[in-house]
Amino acid sequence: MIELVQIEKHFSGQVVVHPLSLTIKEGEFLTLLGPSGCGKTTILRMIAGFEQPTDGDIFLDGQKVTNLSPNRRDLNLVFQHYALFPHMTVEENIAFGLKMKKTPPSQQKERVEEALKMTQLTQLTKRYPHELSGGQQQRVAIARAIANKPKVLLLDEPLGALDLQLRKSLQTELKQLQRSLGITFIYVTHDQEEAMMLSDRIVIMNNGQVEQIGTPREIYETPRTLFAATFIGENNIFSSDGRLFAVRPENIRVVREINKASRKGTVQDIVYLGNVHKLIVQLDDEPMNVTAALDFADDRTWQIGEKVGVSWNPLHEVMVGS
Repeated sequence: MIELVQIEKHFSGQVVVHPLSLTIKEGEFLTLLGPSGCGKTTILRMIAGFEQPTDGDIFLDGQKVTNLSPNRRDLNLVFQHYALFPHMTVEENIAFGLKMKKTPPSQQKERVEEALKMTQLTQLTKRYPHELSGGQQQRVAIARAIANKPKVLLLDEPLGALDLQLRKSLQTELKQLQRSLGITFIYVTHDQEEAMMLSDRIVIMNNGQVEQIGTPREIYETPRTLFAATFIGENNIFSSDGRLFAVRPENIRVVREINKASRKGTVQDIVYLGNVHKLIVQLDDEPMNVTAALDFADDRTWQIGEKVGVSWNPLHEVMVGS
């Protein structure tokens, strides 16, 4: 559906997106994930047509769109800030894009009703934006975007301004909506958990470069770089013979039989999180803490200051650099 061919972007002579080639399949939910300033929003804006690549080409459904203006690309963009028209009702906001495209009135009505139903806004059609909650306003922005039936929907941190509980419920709705529509979604976020939950594939960005592309499972279980290993979920990074490897906290075993363990240390903290609790162990012979996630069925009691051994199965070591 979208193909990026060696696109790059420079601002004032500085490279903000290094040469990137990426193929995004039809109906795929792809997330650009990374810290602020890593280039993910710039990539989204280049796909949308709001930024011109310094070099490279962009293809949408087989057609080269590198130099086309945003309104000539069959895609829609949803921002974190909803950009709704305050003087228009929910219904009028959703219909706005269809009116601009001179869609026949009967078709407009049908598309608006469909978008309202999909985003659970049918009861709110006559309300104005100031009468809606943040979550409802974001739903209107999404409904307006999908009413146009674009080939691709671009979403730039669309849930970033919402509180945690609302964000979680809207994440579920968004995933279901994408599945039922079958539209290609390209999503930008810095929230690792959100990326893991929503995506078919994740592109991890850092300093304008791609660190890794893969499914959530691939990225979690086999990170390719040190950055990927530490950016998604918690990880313990060990060094041995000049190489670095990662072991996830759930794969760390903590034992009282110190002589049977590969590392020794002292329990520095105990973190209780309901279904899981964690031990933070300060190692004796190296200046690092190891985090071990213990199963909720593990009813051993631990004391801060207690001497323990730390070990793991070598099969759980993932090489992340040298």
